[in-house]
Amino acid sequence: MGLILIAGFTIGIMGSFHCIGMCGPLALSLPLNGLGNKIYAALLYNFGRVISYSLLGLLFGAIGQSVSLFGWQQILSIVIGVLIIVLMLLPKKVMNLLMISKAGNTFFYKIRQWLSEMLSKKQRSSLLAIGLLNGLLPCGLVYLAIAGSVATGSIIKSGLFMASFGFGTLPVMLGLMLMGNRISLSFRRKLKYVYPVFMILMASVLIVRGLDLNIPYLSPHLEVMAGKVHSCCHKP
Repeated sequence: MGLILIAGFTIGIMGSFHCIGMCGPLALSLPLNGLGNKIYAALLYNFGRVISYSLLGLLFGAIGQSVSLFGWQQILSIVIGVLIIVLMLLPKKVMNLLMISKAGNTFFYKIRQWLSEMLSKKQRSSLLAIGLLNGLLPCGLVYLAIAGSVATGSIIKSGLFMASFGFGTLPVMLGLMLMGNRISLSFRRKLKYVYPVFMILMASVLIVRGLDLNIPYLSPHLEVMAGKVHSCCHKP
């Protein structure tokens, strides 16, 4: 369990530099100065994101647990890793078409509408809701974390993985919100180039993990979780 928490936190803290470039504009647009204690207000927003990530982990963890019960956990880990690499190598326009369906576009459009309404209120009570909604917006880094959580093969472990991922993003995002525009726009844009490399690296780890090479921590032996069916009737 400890390794799962460390893995989720590591993805969060390393990938959070990508958040500066992608989610930074929204975080910097929050009216923290007019809402009392600035640190408390920033924490409300970020805890909202962590809650959303945790709920997503529980949701997708159900899929991972179902797959694991059939003994396909290794195959799932490899398939997810390969899929991430393929998506990273595709042109951005093609990737966007594949990732977001028409139903998805409608859902995310509604989320953005609610975000706009919450931002217009400029109230501390809305910061938690803004964080919750922001955690549901499309983000490649979150998708990577979800892929890792699904590979755990457990609902609870998946939820904890995503929670630790969320807390991993917190230090950098909190620092960004408190420092404001002291972090230059050009620097935030440069961080975007690190993102594909990080995604491919983590996808490679998922593939190696699925190969069941019996390497401690990196590719440990995965026990098949498929349960045995016991008959309730006994022949004499």
